[in-house]
Amino acid sequence: MSIGKSFENRDLKLVKLSSGRAKRAVWLDGGMHAREWISPATVMYILEELVSGYSNDNDTTKILDTFDVYGLPVANPDGYEYTHILNRLWRKTRSTTASFICRGADPNRNFSFKWSSGGSSSKACSEVFAGNKAFSEPETKAIANFVYARRREIMAFLTFHSYSQLWLTPWGYTALKPANYLELARAARVATAALEKVHGTKYNVGTSTSMLYIASGGSDDWALGEAQIPYAYTVELRDTGRHGFTLPRDQIVPTGEETWAGIKALLLELASKVDEGT
Repeated sequence: MSIGKSFENRDLKLVKLSSGRAKRAVWLDGGMHAREWISPATVMYILEELVSGYSNDNDTTKILDTFDVYGLPVANPDGYEYTHILNRLWRKTRSTTASFICRGADPNRNFSFKWSSGGSSSKACSEVFAGNKAFSEPETKAIANFVYARRREIMAFLTFHSYSQLWLTPWGYTALKPANYLELARAARVATAALEKVHGTKYNVGTSTSMLYIASGGSDDWALGEAQIPYAYTVELRDTGRHGFTLPRDQIVPTGEETWAGIKALLLELASKVDEGT
């Protein structure tokens, strides 16, 4: 299904997986930053594993009998297309709302929670331009509208980026930790432990600010702070800098395999909480 249109009128194509039995839901997105090609591929890999594993694998069946899964592999389709035809390292959207010379805003600085309060820019030519207002970009507005309308059913919000091998919690706008940080970190470590067992890839867990930098207007901060979704994460995929955004093709499947293992472990952990009514 399409949940909206991009600035250049491309569909924001969402996959919904449902067994018809689920009590809660999970959100997965990739491709927020155009150049991070491994993230759409990884979201697609996870969706494929969920589909193929249902009724064939007990754990996968358990996940889809507990959660509907909403997957948006490419959250920034205009930017993603642009990286394929002209500029491989383009990051932002492709809107001309603020400037015809410097196109686009950083979609991960464009969400309304604590918008433009640090770690972003008001200059249209900046890579971290926050937009001329919160939700100035049709892509972020469409995502927020869809998620917010389902905020009471969505238990986990995961947005996939690259690179750094980090499993990040809010907050991004401040060095303070959210009230539920210990639980967020505990569940994240369940995921990263399972992930590491597949290919030995090590991930670190922490807040966005402690692991990277201050960055306000992020989607994970919005998911926790505004939509009140209790488990909100940014997952920074492979690698740690050798290839960076231009991860080789032969790492696509291994990244998918290990990330699926992490997501599977996390969702089984959360499914047990749904069963307990917590």
